[in-house]
Amino acid sequence: MATEQLGEIVIAPRVLEKIIAIATAKVDGVYSFANKSMSDNLAKRSLGRGVYLHTASDGEVTVDIYLYLEYGVGVPAVAVAIQKAVKSAVSDMAEVELSAVNIHVAGIVPEKTPKPDLKDLFDEDFLND
Repeated sequence: MATEQLGEIVIAPRVLEKIIAIATAKVDGVYSFANKSMSDNLAKRSLGRGVYLHTASDGEVTVDIYLYLEYGVGVPAVAVAIQKAVKSAVSDMAEVELSAVNIHVAGIVPEKTPKPDLKDLFDEDFLND
């Protein structure tokens, strides 16, 4: 943590969503993200596609991650690996402590389905909004 404060630092929720999404996608066994509901598919309400941040009135930040896993992986082991990777990445890069990382497995993808490339998971142009 920085010892000298030169001014205010504000990290947009979208930045945290991207950090969380990339950390999640890099865990072995993760296939892709899923939206929480069909309306999210149509409305683009979740900027991180499958990553939903919540900030409580007391300042606690939690995240819900909706995703598909590859066939044959140990679901609990992959979920714990995601939780550890996400907490570590957000803490290291943004100095934000997540109070909970909730994993929602929407499905398992058959072995012969080609895995999407990491860059395809984030096809929107981050800087042009």
